[in-house]
Amino acid sequence: MGNDVVADVRRFNRYWTQVLGLLDEGLLETPHPLPEARVLFELAQRPVVERVELRAVLGIDDSFFSRLLQRLQRKGLVTTETSPTDGRRRVIRLTTTGREVARLLDDRSAGQIGALLAPLDDARRRRLVAAMDEIEALTARRAGGEPLTLRDPAPGDLGWVVARHGALYADEHGWDTDFEVLVARIVADFHDELVPARERAWIAEVGGHRAGCVFCKQRDPDTAQLRLLLVEPAARGLGLGRRLVDACLDFARDAGYRSMVLWTNDVLVAARRIYQAVGFELVEEEPHHSYGHDLVGQFWARDL
Repeated sequence: MGNDVVADVRRFNRYWTQVLGLLDEGLLETPHPLPEARVLFELAQRPVVERVELRAVLGIDDSFFSRLLQRLQRKGLVTTETSPTDGRRRVIRLTTTGREVARLLDDRSAGQIGALLAPLDDARRRRLVAAMDEIEALTARRAGGEPLTLRDPAPGDLGWVVARHGALYADEHGWDTDFEVLVARIVADFHDELVPARERAWIAEVGGHRAGCVFCKQRDPDTAQLRLLLVEPAARGLGLGRRLVDACLDFARDAGYRSMVLWTNDVLVAARRIYQAVGFELVEEEPHHSYGHDLVGQFWARDL
């Protein structure tokens, strides 16, 4: 890893702490620095918490944590007492004043972020959130990662598939709502015409949050069709796209299909790399004008 990468990350950290005022003596124009604000925020999420649990959540040194609690007690914001279920443990709770201060910090934090987002249009806000999600996903992976799972669709998932296709392809490729309408038709037809033994859809989750999808549809008795592969920007680089495609291929083999096909567009480079890596071959391509753009459609296939 080059020094320039380290320098870039450090530069961003300095910029972001300055934007949010995290190094100010008092956070959000209050007398409370960031460590105190973090304790108050966590305590506001629950009526009472054990001392050992709170320190683990915050991930800070025990001696520093002790001094921090003492300061908050002197300010009348928290109380500590012996746990009613285990005399060896201490529990912490906010006082009435502490809850008022926590509420003030929360309101000012929401206002600060609202002001930060106000100059941005919806597309830029989505890009900002996606970039934050991606930072979180990439650094979580290096720290051990969050669980990645594939599951069957549940209520709400089919609408999510349509919405995320529409939003992501608009943001990343400038496609208009015709594409979202097409996806809605594909999803509706899949649901209405489902052959359970021969067709299936998967929703991918990373850390319990929806992060991707893929559908396996019967084209004819011998041929399955892979459709609607999508991976959220925050989950890219985790191998999720390959895992979704592999699940689709495995299911198609077990269902008795002899081949699998898919249709895509040449601008979808990342997806095409996955298809090539698992053995799909380009059969034909044809220019077309769709979703407000001149595109090249591609038909790919492979034996099972």
